[in-house]
Amino acid sequence: MKQTIIDITEKIIKRSAKTRAAYLAKIDAAKSNTVHRASLSCGNLAHGFAACGKDDKTSLRGIQHSDIAIVTSYNDMLSAHQPYQTYPDIIKAAVKDAGGVAQVAAGVPAMCDGVTQGQPGMDLSLMSRDVIAMSTAVGLSHNMFDGALMLGICDKIVPGLMIASMTFGHLPTVFIPAGPMPSGLPNKEKARVRQQYAKGEADETALLEAESASYHSAGTCTFFGTANSNQLVVEVMGLHLPGASFIAPNTQLREELTKAAARQATRLMPQSGNYMPIGRMIDERSIVNAIVALLATGGSTNLTMHIIAFAKAAGIIINFQDFNDLSEEVPLLTRIYPNGQADINQFQEAGGMALLFRELIDAGLVFEDVETICGRGLSRYTQKPVLENGELKWVDCVEKSLDDSVIATVAKPFSHHGGLRVMKGNLGVSVIKTSSLHDDHLVIKAPAIVFEDQHELQTAFDAGELEKDFIAVVRFQGPKARGMPELHKLTPPLGVLQDKGFKVALVTDGRMSGASGKVPAAIHLCPEALDGGLIAKVKTGDMITLDGETGELTLLVDEQELAQRETSLFQMNGHHQGMGRELFGFMRRNLSSAETGACSLFE
Repeated sequence: MKQTIIDITEKIIKRSAKTRAAYLAKIDAAKSNTVHRASLSCGNLAHGFAACGKDDKTSLRGIQHSDIAIVTSYNDMLSAHQPYQTYPDIIKAAVKDAGGVAQVAAGVPAMCDGVTQGQPGMDLSLMSRDVIAMSTAVGLSHNMFDGALMLGICDKIVPGLMIASMTFGHLPTVFIPAGPMPSGLPNKEKARVRQQYAKGEADETALLEAESASYHSAGTCTFFGTANSNQLVVEVMGLHLPGASFIAPNTQLREELTKAAARQATRLMPQSGNYMPIGRMIDERSIVNAIVALLATGGSTNLTMHIIAFAKAAGIIINFQDFNDLSEEVPLLTRIYPNGQADINQFQEAGGMALLFRELIDAGLVFEDVETICGRGLSRYTQKPVLENGELKWVDCVEKSLDDSVIATVAKPFSHHGGLRVMKGNLGVSVIKTSSLHDDHLVIKAPAIVFEDQHELQTAFDAGELEKDFIAVVRFQGPKARGMPELHKLTPPLGVLQDKGFKVALVTDGRMSGASGKVPAAIHLCPEALDGGLIAKVKTGDMITLDGETGELTLLVDEQELAQRETSLFQMNGHHQGMGRELFGFMRRNLSSAETGACSLFE
């Protein structure tokens, strides 16, 4: 094991000592010496199994059979979640065959940032993670259940399910993915049409045709955004079956993996004699493994907040600096869009998760001896699932990458740096994703142009006012101001200007899409403008240095002048009304900073 990664982990363990000890004491106290429903009165239990069939009622009357909760994010509007429609029946049958009972305990909302980008609904996106966590908690609060199966895949759903799972850390828990859609229009071509549209060279018909050819079927989007980053992180933490993350929906292999995951959950119950609650299974080393894998693949910056949030739910304290320090030690091993041209299916074909696991383990970049839903040790995850005569088996991964333009080796990586850097200076603390940037875009010193809404930048672009070097400062987008919406709509116009040869960058207290990365962007800036961050004093024309090599983010204005400047005030302009936003005021006001997970759930 690489010593520097051990040292970083030891810092996290020391920092988390008190909170982790309190957490473990909490989940130990919640553990039952028998099935959890044994604590219910007869009336309670009768309500809990009233809708069950005769056989399941008989099983649930006794104390020998486990009751497993199914928490599902199914809806049939969103492609990633539509495949979950059939999962509950498949799971119930598999659990019954294994001697248990499964019940759908909760349905959680699932929204898609791809649908809400640039729309008022995007202001609810990040907060939906906390709603999902609370919705899951409501379902599990009936105390009927001895374990849980989580059906979630996309941007805020998996982190929300993780927060809830860690909160109910006394329960064994298995996550079940749904898989990516088949490859459609290549991401590079989709991005090209978007930029053509931004320049007025393509009309809405051509744009819709390109988007529809890219997003065309059931399953997750095929780029390496937050959804697929979620799946990678969950598998690396040992919460999926080996190789389950990127198997296509509606295939026999996918269905057999779902059955196997349900059966595996029953083996983790107290009644099996192999009790493994998720709160004990996931420890500081598991969290470090997740960060390492995210960095090694150039994954979504959204996970910087999400990992911090669900780690905190388990009493583990992570910060931006941990990501930065690990990034210094972790090489970039994959090129998947947006940090390459391949999609997630091509990653899978090149060797996928099994090959990635082997590279990370052999190089001592991850802790191998962690607990997983399959037992102790990540080496099991260097195998991939296959069907032989209709039977699910696992076989060793390929000896080497089948496409070295997609998956590299630790000995010859795409970069010796994980591609994520903390930016610090008088403006505050932020993060930047460098794995998708060309070297000549890493360092920019240019005058600021200040915007307080992403649509203002689009208007200025359309008017031809941005044909120059500049750093766009888009403020009052932070958690407390707006709920931290993604600003992905900025990517096409800024990309057009960058392609014209202008030096452009973004500084914001908001966030960007997990698929962003072409334009240098210092995001998640803390403190945010509404919390008195210096970004609220920036004026158009101020010089800013953004250095992705050294991590410097500095407003080049004299301190005396800054002291005399008034702080700009947040102009709500209806941002807290409409599309349900008025219902989320209590949550928005209580969101923590991005560096502490942008979460409203912890005191």
